Amino acid sequence: MAITTWDEIRTAYHVARVGTVSGAAEALGVHHATVIRHIDALEAQLGVKLFQRHARGYTATEAGDDLFRVAQATDDQFAQLAGRLKGRGAGVSGELVVTSLDALSPLLTPALVRFRAAHPDVSVRSTTGARVLRLEYGEAHVAIRAGAAPQEPDNVVQPFGSLDAVLCAAPDYITRAGRPDGDGDLAGHDFVGPEDPESRAPFHRWLARAVPAEQIVFRARDDRVGQDAIRAGAGLGFMPAVCAALDPGVEVVMGPRPDWSAPLWLVTHVDLHRTPKVQAFLRFLKEEAKSWPALQRGDG
Repeated sequence: MAITTWDEIRTAYHVARVGTVSGAAEALGVHHATVIRHIDALEAQLGVKLFQRHARGYTATEAGDDLFRVAQATDDQFAQLAGRLKGRGAGVSGELVVTSLDALSPLLTPALVRFRAAHPDVSVRSTTGARVLRLEYGEAHVAIRAGAAPQEPDNVVQPFGSLDAVLCAAPDYITRAGRPDGDGDLAGHDFVGPEDPESRAPFHRWLARAVPAEQIVFRARDDRVGQDAIRAGAGLGFMPAVCAALDPGVEVVMGPRPDWSAPLWLVTHVDLHRTPKVQAFLRFLKEEAKSWPALQRGDG
């Protein structure tokens, strides 16, 4: 009797995740024929159909769903283990994964380049975006997060100051529509806002209270798109003060204000926090942040 292997289960899990043989093959770095062979062998061994085949790809059956839930948990555990092992070297070397906010890129990216120059055995991977990487699964070594303090029990959380926001506009927009003089002068102005009207960012909450929805004429999911719209003259909109200070394409109209500010946190997983690589980067980053403009630093 053939023995089911983890390779076969992992292959089938990736097919279920992406829905196609070609997509799974690309993710795994194997030929599509290998993917099909693994699925056929696994179904033969288990004696059940794991997928419904159709013109658009593969859809998991009920039996497939049961198997893939277990496979996902196992795959996550392997990823967690790999992330921990990568950080246990005695020296400052290996991959360093840092996840942060788009807004900090003008400051953080040069800092990461300088850190790598000081530690040439390190390779850096910087990620931003809506998805919160899971430190407990080894998806990142260090996270910079904004808002309420993260509450995961296995994370080490340190205050990293606060990120101020300012209301900005392009010079062309100000020439065309005028410069508002305080909150009472916002009527008649166009605004750039978030796609999600329930955004929890403090400056977006203020915008929802202070400005009628019909005045928000341009909405964007991605902060960078919103900032591009501000530069292009779509209307008034919020930018981190750190970005506005470095951007010749916008002028600050109002702010910063305390109620527009968001606290920042440095977050690491307890299993990796004391590793030489993470400790070296945390020390380096805190020193770098002392010279960052428009970032109100904490004592962290």
